[in-house]
Amino acid sequence: MEELSRIPIFPLNILPLPGEHIPLHIFEMRYRELLLDAEEKEVDFGILYAHETNKSRIGSLVQLESIIKKYDTGESDIIVKCIDTFILSKFYSRLSGKLYPGGEVFFLNAMDEVEVSAVLKDEFEEYMELRRIKLEQKEYNIHDVVNELDLDTQDRLKYLKLLTADKRNSFVKERLQFRKFILEQELSQKDTFYLN
Repeated sequence: MEELSRIPIFPLNILPLPGEHIPLHIFEMRYRELLLDAEEKEVDFGILYAHETNKSRIGSLVQLESIIKKYDTGESDIIVKCIDTFILSKFYSRLSGKLYPGGEVFFLNAMDEVEVSAVLKDEFEEYMELRRIKLEQKEYNIHDVVNELDLDTQDRLKYLKLLTADKRNSFVKERLQFRKFILEQELSQKDTFYLN
């Protein structure tokens, strides 16, 4: 971990993973101001997973990808992309002169340890083949793999706490094997007919 950085914070009950695109509906005045700063000043902001189970105060740094729709009421539908993760050290209900909250965070540099082991790569390609999904890109990282697994929030939290490539590969391989097993069971039952 490096030095503390001060960023805008948007507490939500979601936990985006690196590389994941998330749709958000912005309606509160303070987050409209945050959207304006993200749009005009290219300010990135943190989504803090606001749940009691998040004892580590882990969140996701996101950047604005696109504004899908602006409503007459001032509300907006946007898409953000997770570009890093962080641990919140201190929370401010208002960030220096702004309506929106902020905080001091340690970035976890989630894109530093992204290699996929050869074993995990093979497992992932078999899994995608079972799902009949053709992998368009030849190169992908550990976050690309985990984003295909649609993990629940508690597994997302466990995954983001792992800071080394070995631990992440092991965790993702275990989850991938379980998903693969379930999918194989579903496919084997698909054409089975039971007489009554």
